[in-house]
Amino acid sequence: MDNPSSEGSAPRRTLRRKAVRKNYDENAMDEPIETSKKKFKTKQQLEKETETEALIALSVGFPIDELLEDEIRAGVVRELGGKEQNDYIVVRNHIVARWRSNVRVWLLKDRIRESVSSECEHLISAAYEFLLYNGFINFGVSPLFNGYVPEDGSEGSVIVVGAGLAGLAAARQLLSFGFKVVVLEGRSRPGGRVYTQRMGGKERFAAVELGGSVITGLHANPLGVLARQLAIPLHKVRDHCPLYNSEGEVVDKAVDSNVEFGFNKLLDKVAEVREMMGGDANKVSLGEVLETLRVLYGVAKDSEERKLFDWHLANLEYANAGCLSNLSAAYWDQDDPYEMGGDHCFLAGGNWRLINALAEGLPILYGKRVDAIRYGDRGVEVVSGSQRFQGDMILCTVPLGVLKKRCIKFEPELPRKKQAAIDRLGFGLLNKVAMLFPSVFWGDDLDTFGCLNDSSIDRGEFFLFYAYHTVSGGPALVALVAGEAAQRFESTEPSTLLHRVMKKLRGIYGPKGVVVPDPIQTICTKWGSDPFSYGSYSHVRVGSSGVDYDILAESVNNRLFFAGEATTRQHPATMHGAYLSGLREASRIQRVVNVSRGYPRKPVQRYSGVSNDVLEDLFKRPDIASGQLSFVFNPSTDDPKSLGLVRVCFDSFEDDPTNHLQLYAILSWEQAQKLQELGESSNESKLTYMVNTLGLKLMGGNAVLDTCGALISVIANARKGRSRTRVVARH
Repeated sequence: MDNPSSEGSAPRRTLRRKAVRKNYDENAMDEPIETSKKKFKTKQQLEKETETEALIALSVGFPIDELLEDEIRAGVVRELGGKEQNDYIVVRNHIVARWRSNVRVWLLKDRIRESVSSECEHLISAAYEFLLYNGFINFGVSPLFNGYVPEDGSEGSVIVVGAGLAGLAAARQLLSFGFKVVVLEGRSRPGGRVYTQRMGGKERFAAVELGGSVITGLHANPLGVLARQLAIPLHKVRDHCPLYNSEGEVVDKAVDSNVEFGFNKLLDKVAEVREMMGGDANKVSLGEVLETLRVLYGVAKDSEERKLFDWHLANLEYANAGCLSNLSAAYWDQDDPYEMGGDHCFLAGGNWRLINALAEGLPILYGKRVDAIRYGDRGVEVVSGSQRFQGDMILCTVPLGVLKKRCIKFEPELPRKKQAAIDRLGFGLLNKVAMLFPSVFWGDDLDTFGCLNDSSIDRGEFFLFYAYHTVSGGPALVALVAGEAAQRFESTEPSTLLHRVMKKLRGIYGPKGVVVPDPIQTICTKWGSDPFSYGSYSHVRVGSSGVDYDILAESVNNRLFFAGEATTRQHPATMHGAYLSGLREASRIQRVVNVSRGYPRKPVQRYSGVSNDVLEDLFKRPDIASGQLSFVFNPSTDDPKSLGLVRVCFDSFEDDPTNHLQLYAILSWEQAQKLQELGESSNESKLTYMVNTLGLKLMGGNAVLDTCGALISVIANARKGRSRTRVVARH
């Protein structure tokens, strides 16, 4: 299971004080940004466009008027602080915004030249190369990227340990850089702590998240980019989250508001106290400070208010996958300034759709539990049972819990500084009970609801429910268990746990006259006992700090690299943090190879375009032809999701048969079949169905060559029997 935040707190209740930060709306980014040549725009238009692009770049992680340290190290400008730097930042922001406007298409450098003055050619090259090789553009799972993956694998070989989000992101990126890659995964599936389980049978089923579940903050989130590339709908987790007491009554709004206000005020006071304490603040826990302040300021004095206050404490423990008695009062919220803005969202159909897309085509060997990792001047070796895998470098993406247990023997041993950081950081628990019911008895309008517990020690037991009926395909509920309750959960019989959670649900809905049926199926997680995770996600424990995340991310001898949510100081305990760490390490490995060569990276040979003759030749022999519509697909695959092209030929006009209009669109084989089912419908009806129902976007000949060149090339080569599918040597 990946992350806290990969879950996120109930949206109605802010767990932490968030930094005020402007963001662009990811949902609006499918509307193309104006990309006509800048020299034809007025000064006011240019200023507005530049400001918009700067906000987009800010959301992605770039400062408004400064360079990243990585950009400075890369030498993107000759002199810091001058006009060249300002011009570079404008060009960089423009490239970022340009790709974010259509993340399904590989952004070529030539497209940037169309909208940036030729006087900035050296800045275009510097910014484009930096953004490309640091995972800011042209990353992800778009099927249109396939033609841009080099086939020679000449950059070196990398063994990736772990097929979670970090490992999958790194492996795909390394392949695109020209490395040979093999992924070793101990489980029988990809995804790691992101695990979507199908519940039920043929008549009643649902896909529920047993691990990381919520995309927390959609703005600039790379997982939102992946969802857009795959055209997967996102469901905003609605803000309404009623709280019920042990009698099944909704908590009084005035009392609720008063306790929540007091709780947030205490968190503000914690910040003041730690400033006064200085370094000593890291010797005490957040729980200790909060309780002292609660008593001092008289917050939640009566029993009912205390139950409500305990609910907020449980929610805080959930967000950090740790007991408040373990969280550092000084640094528990050190990542707050970097939180992604925007809505928290469920992915329709489950997160397995992202995982499967990331894993597709990768050389992953399952059931390979790693026993030892050896690294030295001559290369690396991974030991899995009786097998040995050798390569140039290793990327280790196993969870922090596995490193803490010392399940993998490192030879030589890890540096003391790194091992100490592993020991200091916290790695906590969040467990779940997933239930599939015959009906949605809780009401269609709820995504979350909370329940108070009678005793403080049980405050985290089934304190929050996620309703998955809007996205899972069936009436599913997931009850969360956090804090000390999550630890006791591990050793409790599932039948006992089910009895408790059903008692709670019937206590809420029974008094309202709602019959709560027995569940069709239930699943209880035990992430703390899982030998491939030994916990849920990381937090800053007493005595630790954000620096320990940085130490854990450091490479060893330029041979052994680390990725995962516990290696990112800015986005720990999140799914997007894990994914971003994989992109980060792929870039770091590429830089190490460049330095070891002693000269700049040679340009990777990428697809450079196809001619109109190739396109015309394809449609001379269409796979399907029906009236004005003709279709071509890749003959090397029978996947109904595989992409192809449709051409619409409009009737000639002005009595000139050479003067006719042809438009194109990308579509799947599945969509083509739906069009065929329209039978003898008029061409106008088919066009309306294409645009309005299937959502296809028609484009002219030049646009299809530019946008879909790689797809055209793949289909053309497959027809010739020369598929461009990458074959990677396995060690």
